[in-house]
Amino acid sequence: MYGLVNKAIEDLVTIKFGADKWDAIKRKAGIEVDSFISNDAYPDCITYGLVEAATEVLQLPASTILYAFGEFWVLHTAKKGYGDMLSAAGRDMPEFLDYLPQFHTRVALLFPHLKPPRFECSDRRSNQITMHYFSERKGLSVFVEGLLNGVAKLYETPALVEQTRFKEKGDDHDEFLVRWGDALP
Repeated sequence: MYGLVNKAIEDLVTIKFGADKWDAIKRKAGIEVDSFISNDAYPDCITYGLVEAATEVLQLPASTILYAFGEFWVLHTAKKGYGDMLSAAGRDMPEFLDYLPQFHTRVALLFPHLKPPRFECSDRRSNQITMHYFSERKGLSVFVEGLLNGVAKLYETPALVEQTRFKEKGDDHDEFLVRWGDALP
């Protein structure tokens, strides 16, 4: 993953828990670099190691950390680093979700070694959409759930995100039903 991801984890931890917790997480994960360079590629094991160390230092389950990171990615990192692309991605949450499959194509132009996930949309209705998430990386579906909830918060749209297919349980990909408006229970 790119340093931008690891830097965003650092930002999340330092903003929510303090710099001392970030230092403890880096020590626990065996990270010796002072800071991550956003445009440099790092092995995925570093990112997974940071999450694992964060679970121990912060005494939170990985799912809580990954969900919070998904929301943080949209509301802080992407907004700060890709503000123009986010603005061009849609005027509201449904439009953004329709655009999400093309978003990584544009990001890949900035990061040539990126191995992005793939999103597909189906069953689009006026108040819901099914998002299909394909990735070679394991264990990130809860991050995607947080990301989708972060998009809803970004557009100030009350929404419900429900995972309906699970790669971890044998499905070929993860799937999420995103509902808003009169589709909410």
